[in-house]
Amino acid sequence: MSNFIVFSIDVFASLFIVVLGCLVLVVIYFYISDVTQSKQAIRRNYPVIGRFRYFFERQGEFFRQYFFAMDREEMPFNRADRSWVYKAAKNVDRTTAFGSTQSLEVTGTVMFMNCAFPTLDEEALEPSAVTLGPYCPNPYITKSLFNVSGMSFGALSKPAVRALSKGAKLAGCWMNTGEGGLSPYHLEGGADIVFQIGTAKYGVRDEQGKLSHDKLKQIAAHEQVKMFEIKMSQGAKPGKGGMLPGKKVTAEIAAIRGIPEGHDSISPNGHPEVKNPADLLDMITSVRETTGKPTGFKAVIGAYAWLETLFAEINHRGIESAPDFITIDSADGGTGAAPQPLMDSVGLPLKESLPLVVNMLEKHGLRERIKVIASGKLIVPSKVAWALALGADFVVSARGHMFALGCIQALQCNKDTCPTGITTHNERLQRGLDVNDKAQRVANYNKYIHYGAGLIAHSCGVFSARELGRQHVRVVQENGLSEPLDKMYENYQ
Repeated sequence: MSNFIVFSIDVFASLFIVVLGCLVLVVIYFYISDVTQSKQAIRRNYPVIGRFRYFFERQGEFFRQYFFAMDREEMPFNRADRSWVYKAAKNVDRTTAFGSTQSLEVTGTVMFMNCAFPTLDEEALEPSAVTLGPYCPNPYITKSLFNVSGMSFGALSKPAVRALSKGAKLAGCWMNTGEGGLSPYHLEGGADIVFQIGTAKYGVRDEQGKLSHDKLKQIAAHEQVKMFEIKMSQGAKPGKGGMLPGKKVTAEIAAIRGIPEGHDSISPNGHPEVKNPADLLDMITSVRETTGKPTGFKAVIGAYAWLETLFAEINHRGIESAPDFITIDSADGGTGAAPQPLMDSVGLPLKESLPLVVNMLEKHGLRERIKVIASGKLIVPSKVAWALALGADFVVSARGHMFALGCIQALQCNKDTCPTGITTHNERLQRGLDVNDKAQRVANYNKYIHYGAGLIAHSCGVFSARELGRQHVRVVQENGLSEPLDKMYENYQ
């Protein structure tokens, strides 16, 4: 009997060693496979362990009612929206089954009014071209509805900027530099560029930190640079300038911005030379005359009486003096770092500010002259179509394109520890971000945004997404019934 026990123990020990050996070989195989592949940044930066991410994501589909958030519950972006972006970027099936997880009874839910006689595929049209800066020597003409919003080199890593540049070129859309200046990586992919002039004038500042017209001319000399955007304020931090921690201010970033290396880069909370609407028009005119290219401004709207003064001043000076575009940022916009009180509680959301500005432009007869760009959590086709219906000419997104790059909403943007390599300057973490693969994902995402917005437009009976109007949308009210969008904002000023 004792011999049998000894034999059994030996057998089990041998089996254990064999199984353990097989597991070690499997782990080694997974490790080598993960660190050498370039499709998934998480697996490349965190070999073997990173695979558990997909396991737990999959379990969430089955056990979410017990342990995980529901599809529409996560903040700032829910699982349903992020999942759509990931699928679009990877060019895989974007259909869903059984039924929508979005309630049609929640106050604020948007519903598009389908037409009894939808537009047929052969009748559908591409979005029409829009001209920005008709009074400029170099106006900008584009068909793109959806574009890359401002994200600075510094806030983003080098490979992330390179991937966005190449992806924007493939997609035929523009890319905004953010306030951190123009880097070689913005230009590398050949995309159209919107140069943002922040309050610190990074990239176009003189030794005193004032706007340098010589440097403006140097930036404008790049044919890829199509427009200039004066950043007044940002949705995630209205009344506060940009913030880049010193550990992210490398020698290269310091040189591009014109600031000391290794020191916190904190922009003023406003342009010192702009104290009123007249000053803003003066600055727009100065930049436009210096560069010869369309110039507008970006702002999150809070108090809005100044817009009445601005539009009245434009009509007094002449229509040529108007900004070529206004970028309206929602109070729920994103950023790499901002004080929580500002991020949570200051400014108007886009659902109020966008119709407000559009109505005011119409009131002053400036709607055709000044183009409107909408920004703020518009990362799926339905939200892009909604913004177009409200009156936007274009939509821009930063976080949507970050998801296309592989962002997993880890909320590490301000800590230089981004696990996907998008918002970190840690070269080990950047390794996981393959530029060519991610560029194609950016282009795929942009394509399917356009396709999805067009799909909604055709269902509503118009030929392209630019033809969507407020009459095509209803919004659920507190009583559970919907109200037409055009009626809701008819006298909204």
